[in-house]
Amino acid sequence: MSERPIKKVWIEEGCISCKLCQDIVPDVFLVDDDQDCVVRPEAARVFAKLAEDIEQARDDCPVEVIKLEREGDA
Repeated sequence: MSERPIKKVWIEEGCISCKLCQDIVPDVFLVDDDQDCVVRPEAARVFAKLAEDIEQARDDCPVEVIKLEREGDA
């Protein structure tokens, strides 16, 4: 895990809505009724507390569309 805090999390095109990220970090990811996976609008307040889980969701994503930006990234 990086020492720099997570500043932003997003999902790029290509998500297959498998719900794995939602299962790992339901406070951050949501697969809505239209089967679109989104980052919850209020999720930024828990990025620091759930950083390891967010990284796990990113690493386990079968289509590698979960991205994150850390403080200090260009």
